[in-house]
Amino acid sequence: MDPVANPYAPGAGQRPPELAGRDRELHAFDVVLERVSRGRPERSLVLTGLRGVGKTVLLNALRSAAVRRGWGTGKLEARPDTALRRPLAAALHQAVRELSGRNRAEADEVLGVVKAFALRSAEPGARLRDRWHAGIDVPAATGRADSGDIEIDLVELLTDVAGLAAASGKGVAVCIDEMQDLLPEDVSALCAAAHELSQQGLPLIVVGAGLPHLPAVLSASKSYSERLFRYLRIDRLEREQADRALRAPATEEGADFTDDALGALYAATDGYPYFVQAYGKAVWDVAPASPITAEDVAVAAPQAEAELAVGFFGSRYERATPAEREYMRAMADLGRDGGDGAVPTSAVARELGRTPQSLSPARDSLLKKGLVYSGERGQIAFTVPHFGRYLRSHGD
Repeated sequence: MDPVANPYAPGAGQRPPELAGRDRELHAFDVVLERVSRGRPERSLVLTGLRGVGKTVLLNALRSAAVRRGWGTGKLEARPDTALRRPLAAALHQAVRELSGRNRAEADEVLGVVKAFALRSAEPGARLRDRWHAGIDVPAATGRADSGDIEIDLVELLTDVAGLAAASGKGVAVCIDEMQDLLPEDVSALCAAAHELSQQGLPLIVVGAGLPHLPAVLSASKSYSERLFRYLRIDRLEREQADRALRAPATEEGADFTDDALGALYAATDGYPYFVQAYGKAVWDVAPASPITAEDVAVAAPQAEAELAVGFFGSRYERATPAEREYMRAMADLGRDGGDGAVPTSAVARELGRTPQSLSPARDSLLKKGLVYSGERGQIAFTVPHFGRYLRSHGD
């Protein structure tokens, strides 16, 4: 098979040639956009799921849907220990620019508020290089979104941006990836601002994406968050969807798979979208001709596994300290019979012959690095599918 024509795309956040299995989420978002456009009340959206299920790809697809309707959009990726002001200001700067064609004077006023909001992130007397410069060539507003209280400032900022959108007959979608990494005070402020905008009926929605414990993070911040957001769990593909993700791009290139090959690929990937793309790319490159057979899958599997071991699993494992690796290996051993599901933290402690308290630093660090998550109290699980299998098959 011609490697130049290989249609599969196993990249981080890279849209696959066939976005299979996400029709329900795309339709739900179209309904949200239409309802908001008509002035109907609607909740913001939060996508949750393990790594490799395509949350970022879907988040980008939802943003594109908003762009097609003429909405102002902006996207940011939350990072641990990084405050929200600067990245959110940059995202809203882009959204306001997209809306500015209809009312330039009002847009400039809102940009002044965006600038004031961002500049408040610098401490008094900060060096020039620490001050935010985003190319906003209007003066910073005074007395609006610049109090230093993130909750007050965020409510004022989003109210002004949403007001500009309403005056333009459009809306604004703020897309936040890795939302679970927002600082606690920023999560609280964002929930409060979204709540206020919802009560006012202003056309601005937040579209967040994050790991499975994101709903718990939001709920811990504001008790009403479960009513503020609509949660969509993004999971692995069903067999029919995975087959479509493989077969549709191949058909575009004049190729196909046998049914046995598709069955072998589903068994290897479990329907996780990133794995589907990785195995699809590997088997295309080794197959001598179409249709691709189960024998081709068997030949390609070691190559796909080796690439995943380095780029998908290995890169994450290397970020862990020896103590953290020990903790994860205990998790993997406990999950041997039950796959990569959650295990009790108390069982991990027994496996290592330690007290749970003595393992808290390793566990907390793994949580912060996004390698594990706690969906409920006393339970711990890998954020990466098949990570336990990887650990059981690879030594130090």
